[in-house]
Amino acid sequence: MSMSVDDDAGLAPREARADIIGLVGGRLEAADAAVFETFVVPRYLKAFGDLALSMLAAGEDAQVAHLDCRTGYPDLEVTQHLPGSHLFGCDPSAPAIALARAKAGTHRDLVADYRVASAAWPSPFPAGAFSHAFSLHPLSRPEDRTGLLEELGRLLAPYGQALVAMPLRGSFAELADLLREYALKHEVVPMTDAIDRASYGRPTVELLGSEMERGGFDFVDVELRTSTLEWRSGRDFYEDPVARLVLFPEFRAQLGGTDLDRAWDYVRDAIDKYWSDSTFELTVNVGCASGRKRAGS
Repeated sequence: MSMSVDDDAGLAPREARADIIGLVGGRLEAADAAVFETFVVPRYLKAFGDLALSMLAAGEDAQVAHLDCRTGYPDLEVTQHLPGSHLFGCDPSAPAIALARAKAGTHRDLVADYRVASAAWPSPFPAGAFSHAFSLHPLSRPEDRTGLLEELGRLLAPYGQALVAMPLRGSFAELADLLREYALKHEVVPMTDAIDRASYGRPTVELLGSEMERGGFDFVDVELRTSTLEWRSGRDFYEDPVARLVLFPEFRAQLGGTDLDRAWDYVRDAIDKYWSDSTFELTVNVGCASGRKRAGS
């Protein structure tokens, strides 16, 4: 196929950007793209990539679409599982795409076409042209999942494989509890309600499987692996690129634009208070759904 805060003024989380699009964080700036590749991928995103790779169906002459590809992980690993494949990625961040292209240029076995796209869907790629299509860590609001599954179905040829790896219900529960504590103490009722909605809006294994089936996919399988993230202090949490580039934007999007600046300061201090003699551990329920596009869907 040919296609063309005051005391800590320097620590304020950059989660105020309004252009949250699709997946982990929003539109990555140039400095953020390098930090994402160096720190977020191995410390966090790799758990989602490893699970997706373990479910990747073998195939010859595979044509693979990667939506919201960020800096191009795990595209090299995908092509190693699918020798001779061609990979097509898109993302709204031009610096992330530039880094993905630079990485691909250093691997002769990675044949990839990366494009800047204004949104995850519709993507710039043609319908029915792919044997595989996937996304890592899309936002988990039901409307986002619906749009993503529709786009994956549009891209795939009949019986092509869709893969979606994302945090499932119960993920980040410890962080949600601290935000809920802040909202209750300060009587921020809208935030309490938003946290509850977001917690239940994240899919279970069963719900994600049902959504895949309703989206036109057969042979649906959903796998779950539980992992943890650890921090030694509230400051470590606050400064971690995973928090800045993943968790802060994720919660901002999930809570519907709720003002979270003071809440994150509370969380940082609460971690130091409650976990002064231990590490703060955050649960991540890493899930991945696989399905084959139903003929005629």
